[in-house]
Amino acid sequence: MSNNTHELTLVAFKELLEIMDELRSKCPWDKEQTNESLRTLTIEETYELADAIIKKDPKLIKKELGDVLLHIVFYAKIGAETHDFTMKEVIEALNEKLIYRHPHIFGEVKVDDAREVEENWEKLKLKEKDGNKSVLSGVPMSLPAMVKANRIQDKARGVGFDWEHKEQVWDKVHEELGELKVEIDQMDQDKIEAEFGDLLFSIINAARLYGVNPENALERTNRKFILRFNYLEEKTIKAGLDLKAMSLEEMDKIWNEAKKIDKV
Repeated sequence: MSNNTHELTLVAFKELLEIMDELRSKCPWDKEQTNESLRTLTIEETYELADAIIKKDPKLIKKELGDVLLHIVFYAKIGAETHDFTMKEVIEALNEKLIYRHPHIFGEVKVDDAREVEENWEKLKLKEKDGNKSVLSGVPMSLPAMVKANRIQDKARGVGFDWEHKEQVWDKVHEELGELKVEIDQMDQDKIEAEFGDLLFSIINAARLYGVNPENALERTNRKFILRFNYLEEKTIKAGLDLKAMSLEEMDKIWNEAKKIDKV
């Protein structure tokens, strides 16, 4: 990025801060907002950004990034009002953290690949004064279960707790599947749930080891199912049929048509 682009960006950012000052002092809605009232809206905006990324829509990504940035500026404005922190302090803390956690860029540390960068990152976090007290303490408890499982496994890997060979994970998957089948035969619902969790955790681990983001993989399948099911509904409506009255064999025939035409 050129110096001129940096300067124009700073001008735009300054204007954004000034707009927030105006909104916070004059707009009835903006004046009433708190960290707590913004929290759920921020989560919603983050999901909208994630949706735009999945759609690979640059214009939509740009729009949603703006909405997320608005929330960051809003929280910083509230922080300044309560004398807890300012936008400047937020940025300075981030700059300091990025420099500290990239000693292979800003220091003398040598790394061979991205994995070593991640391992150094986790080790440095544990050494920071206000950093995480344990390897897993930085994983937010409110994360969705699948995302949380992936982050837990990734952080454990960052300090060397991982399979020596990724192929070994399949033994664990088969082991957990076998334990689930045992509990299903026993019809103990609580233990069935527990074993389902263990099986899912092992499958998420396998996805990580093979370079697959499980959240993205499942969302891809969700969208594929939606497209095919919508096709099934549209075909039955056009034919004057009722899904509830159709046999599974009849539905499967249309479903297989959908599988041939979807592009997901």
